[in-house]
Amino acid sequence: MNINLATTFALLSWPLVALWLYSTRSVAKATLWTILGGYMLLPVGAEFKIAMIPGLDKNSIPNLAALIGCWMYAPKPIQFWSRFGLAELLIAALVISPFITSELNGDTLVYGTLVLPGVGTYDAGSAVIAQIIILLPFFLGRQVLRTAADIEEILRVLVIAGIAYSLPIFFEARMSPQLHNWVYGYSPGAFFNEIRDGGYRPVVFMTNGLIVAFFMMTTAVAATAFWRTGTAVTRRVRLSTGSITAYLSAVLVLCKTLSVLVYGVILMPLVRFTAPKFQARIALVLVTLALLYPTLRAADLVPTNTALNLATSVSANRAASLKTRFENEDQLLNHESKHFWFGWGRWGRSRVYDPSGKDISLTDGQWIIDMGQFGLIGFLAEFGLLAFPVLRATFALRFVRSNNEAVFLAALILILAINMFDLLPNSSLRPWTWLLAGALFGRAEALRAFARQQNISSRSKLSVVTDTHPEVHDAPGLARRVQPHSTQ
Repeated sequence: MNINLATTFALLSWPLVALWLYSTRSVAKATLWTILGGYMLLPVGAEFKIAMIPGLDKNSIPNLAALIGCWMYAPKPIQFWSRFGLAELLIAALVISPFITSELNGDTLVYGTLVLPGVGTYDAGSAVIAQIIILLPFFLGRQVLRTAADIEEILRVLVIAGIAYSLPIFFEARMSPQLHNWVYGYSPGAFFNEIRDGGYRPVVFMTNGLIVAFFMMTTAVAATAFWRTGTAVTRRVRLSTGSITAYLSAVLVLCKTLSVLVYGVILMPLVRFTAPKFQARIALVLVTLALLYPTLRAADLVPTNTALNLATSVSANRAASLKTRFENEDQLLNHESKHFWFGWGRWGRSRVYDPSGKDISLTDGQWIIDMGQFGLIGFLAEFGLLAFPVLRATFALRFVRSNNEAVFLAALILILAINMFDLLPNSSLRPWTWLLAGALFGRAEALRAFARQQNISSRSKLSVVTDTHPEVHDAPGLARRVQPHSTQ
């Protein structure tokens, strides 16, 4: 579990850091920095284990610290359930499905010398607790990050965090990924995986270089939104927003991850030059593809051969890696078809083993992990809860009155959508992603509520006008002139 003095100190001190943030800053800013700061700085792979409760690590400790901070400092009590809608249905599915999975997987599996125990009620309860802790940022973001200023602040925090993280990234790009080892006493992953093109992919305090690259891509996209609006990122850094965007883009190139670089090359021009509504439509395409991918993959409708040919034109090594990924997806889907709806549960039961009991499967994408453990229902519940805020925010864009807010909101929609799309090849779902989803959903709800209130108010005003001037009913031309004025 990689628990030593340094990791123990870091994990135990984070709640204190969070309380300091909540006591000195607004609840919105404190929540953002508590979740994002833990993601950026806490050790990978170190955890405290308590019976029945999932390991307390860099993912769960910031979530619980943020919950305590919001409970102590938020002006309104934190609510986990207010009304029953599609979001609540998906949350209920995430919480209930592990119990159904356990009921369907009570048998013991034997592969040669390997024995995998059945899944019981205890395991289901532990999985539910894990789901609730994972979803805490979604609940918090939905309640404390609902205003236009909050959406802008999310992107501002991303840009500032990207600038700060660029310094250790520069160091590791030149000296190799060593900071995690020097600070916490061990490396988070295999060193050879981070050797790229005669240099190194920075890792800093994240799981691997891919995660760092993806994070820096989102900071560059956020900076592009400020560049477009001309809004200052911070008064303390006297640089133009265009310069900041160029700087973060250069840092992204140093991360040496082609797929993420492609994301940036596509998203940044979208944010800079296209209409927010068009950006939202692109985001809808991305989340739709993510939701449909397992079905398309199982039906052999994904053009894998075309993808392999394209990868071959870029690099033989990348093509070989992609071929291995597709082959593993095929065998995992074949195994998961036996427990298609609710999955195999825990203890590695969803993986594929040879007759001797050796694990011969690779699970890179979050979608295949979800399908294996909790089946199609679990996958749809998790990915649906990520996609729903994108859908709601896209439709809520028509209620936005400020051009700047539309730009910032569309940029956040794109960032969440590309994160969800990236869950197909990678397992990059983090508390920060859930916080963004909650904030996007909360802002969409606030915009719809405000529009509904304005509509009711305008109807009341129109009613007063027509009651005072009955001749309006008999004068269509006058009625047309009154209505536009009354709906402003």
